[in-house]
Amino acid sequence: MVNETTPPPPRETARRVEDEMRASYLDYAMSVIVSRALPDARDGLKPVQRRILFGMQEMGLNPGSGFKKCGRVVGDVMGKYHPHGDSAIYDALVRMAQPFSMRYPLVASQGNFGSIDGDPPAAMRYTECRLAPIAVELLADIDRNTVDFTPNYDDTIEQPTVLPARLPNLLLNGAAGIAVGMATNIPPHNLGELVDCINALIDDPDVTVDELFDRGLIKGPDFPTAAMIFNRAEILQAYRTGRGRVTMQARLTTEESKNGRSQIVVTELPYQVNKA
Repeated sequence: MVNETTPPPPRETARRVEDEMRASYLDYAMSVIVSRALPDARDGLKPVQRRILFGMQEMGLNPGSGFKKCGRVVGDVMGKYHPHGDSAIYDALVRMAQPFSMRYPLVASQGNFGSIDGDPPAAMRYTECRLAPIAVELLADIDRNTVDFTPNYDDTIEQPTVLPARLPNLLLNGAAGIAVGMATNIPPHNLGELVDCINALIDDPDVTVDELFDRGLIKGPDFPTAAMIFNRAEILQAYRTGRGRVTMQARLTTEESKNGRSQIVVTELPYQVNKA
């Protein structure tokens, strides 16, 4: 005869609502800040981006390999590293492949990945991808104990907490994200100018932002859609304090149409402005 015992009732404790809300919301805020919305300063990547690039390397999708369906990549990343919706993973992958979104795309693409007109990308079962050459520099030497690894969500395999990143990707491609109580919006920069600035900092760790600008080592942000940047004083203020704005204007030309009328042609758009 089976002796069944009644489990003890759950223990109840009294707690003020404001105390519980404060503690729970703080836990939620830290989770969003650290694990979702903001990039790591060391590799300039959000967790979903890092997991996509690492997953693609583990699949052997290097620049010299063939392209693989994005649906295959999304499924592999979701099953092993990122237990969230497939659309969030695909959206992040698409953005890393768009030359009008990233100054230096990290994913090489084949197929319809959207356009600056605002057209959406094709479904992931149609598009194909592999790592771009510059992404290899973010992953280089990852197999030589250069970074820490942590168990994935179900403790079956390990994933890197950060990529080795031979390049300063945070400044190279910039980043934007809105978390809880904080946000970031860092513009992209030119690779050659970043190298010149790094060399200047190595030679003189006390070099100032004004000196870098005066010596012509850096001229300001370098957006993938080009266009013109105005107000150098605002840019300098942003670089000095970390807060500021960048004023941009489209580049225009005039052309003579077949019927003899002049027309204005927009050749370059401000960053993240929809042409449509």
